[in-house]
Amino acid sequence: MADVTASPTSTTDAPDTNPWPALWAMVIGFFMILVDTTIVSVATPAIMTGLDTDVNNVIWVTSAYLLAYAVPLLVTGRLGDRVGPKRIYLVGLGVFTLASLWCGLTSTIEGLIVARVLQGFGASMMTPQTMAVITRTFPAARRGPAMALWGATAGVATLVGPILGGVLVDGPGWEWIFFINVPVGVVAFVLALRLVPALPTHAHTFDWVGVALSAVGMFLLVFGIQEGEKYDWGTITGIISVPLLIVGGLVVLAVFVGWQARIEREPLVPLGLFRDRNFSLANGGITLVAFAVTAFSFPVTLWAQAARGWSPTETGLLLVPMALATGFLAPLVGRLVDRVHPRSITAAGFLFSAVALAWLSRVMTPDSPVWQVLLPLALFGAGSAFLWAPLSATATRNLPLSSAGAGSGVYNTTRQIGAVLGSAAVAALIQARLTANLPGAGGSVDEVRTGTGAMPPEVAAQFSDAMAQAVLLPAAAMALGVVLVLFFARPAFARAGGASERAAQ
Repeated sequence: MADVTASPTSTTDAPDTNPWPALWAMVIGFFMILVDTTIVSVATPAIMTGLDTDVNNVIWVTSAYLLAYAVPLLVTGRLGDRVGPKRIYLVGLGVFTLASLWCGLTSTIEGLIVARVLQGFGASMMTPQTMAVITRTFPAARRGPAMALWGATAGVATLVGPILGGVLVDGPGWEWIFFINVPVGVVAFVLALRLVPALPTHAHTFDWVGVALSAVGMFLLVFGIQEGEKYDWGTITGIISVPLLIVGGLVVLAVFVGWQARIEREPLVPLGLFRDRNFSLANGGITLVAFAVTAFSFPVTLWAQAARGWSPTETGLLLVPMALATGFLAPLVGRLVDRVHPRSITAAGFLFSAVALAWLSRVMTPDSPVWQVLLPLALFGAGSAFLWAPLSATATRNLPLSSAGAGSGVYNTTRQIGAVLGSAAVAALIQARLTANLPGAGGSVDEVRTGTGAMPPEVAAQFSDAMAQAVLLPAAAMALGVVLVLFFARPAFARAGGASERAAQ
């Protein structure tokens, strides 16, 4: 039984509270953890040099964070319902801030990967609470502007990360991409402590079997995809092979879905939520967005620093048009979310993004003028503005209040799964394209690792081709999104008495 419940006639869990100060307080922490999803990409060469490691190992700095971020989301969303979103958010923020300090102080690649795992776990406690607070404090018909802020934060953060990372790497050093989180985390903690209300709690059970199945399945799948090229998609050791890991991961995930269908009391993933067509499609859409955003940044930053010889700051500044386009358009899109069919908005966003990435792939050459690179990046930022807020608002519009944490946990989990798979898939594709374009030329990777500037002309062209070909992967993901969102149904923009409390199971 819930410890506290809202009035049966209220449309939110906190009807007498202005929800905006709480949302702004949580947005600071949300922005910080999303920046850390992409900030490492521009610092990759510096980390490889500073910790004396290679490309394959340093990719795990990102993938370990994303994996540790994604897997617990299904539990932490439910935990917020049971204990209270404010408490879980504050604990997660504390863990994230301390782990950031550890990341900056470490002197080995293994230590950095472990610290990033802890960072990801802290982030997994924070993210569902921000979305749950929106769902539980804003009436359904007025969530558009709130989701616009949430979506703009997600979109701008994933684009600002490389810019901020470049400035810090060229300045005080790569360690400061983590140290900077400490003062920001302290400020975010104080503001959340003061401004976020203690919302009603709901009694929930935890499906630990489901947690284990989802964790094992995701790890096997991601490890198999990311390490596949390293082992030539064959045997790793003994009877363990890359195909076995990938197939095993898919089988375990299928068992996980079957288990969720069988469990009678509060499954980890309430499959009933997916009976709502828009919730299902929005989850698929945000998975593709996260896949593409994560997959595109790594080859672009490697190309800029290795083939063009640009500094981390110069590389980060390439992404300024993206951030500006997203930041400028997000508030305008937010005003349309509650008025325009989500199919129209999101189809435009996916189309702009797909065209932008395909265009970018064509101009990633060793001698293309900078302005030719900036134009598709700006278009990609514009496309992003039409995706983050509309997808999140469409997914959560029909969520019952008692399942706000579970629903936001599912949505954020699918988003992070997309990011994890994007990181793993592009890592495998980059290695494959380098092998095809530069057979036996390990010097290209050494140039990236040592940070000695632009490559020799005879190498730069082939390296650029490999990176440009890798960018076509996220372009294809965005093109698939155009087709997906055409099936959105028109949502009910207003309901008598507020959000429906229909059962989610």
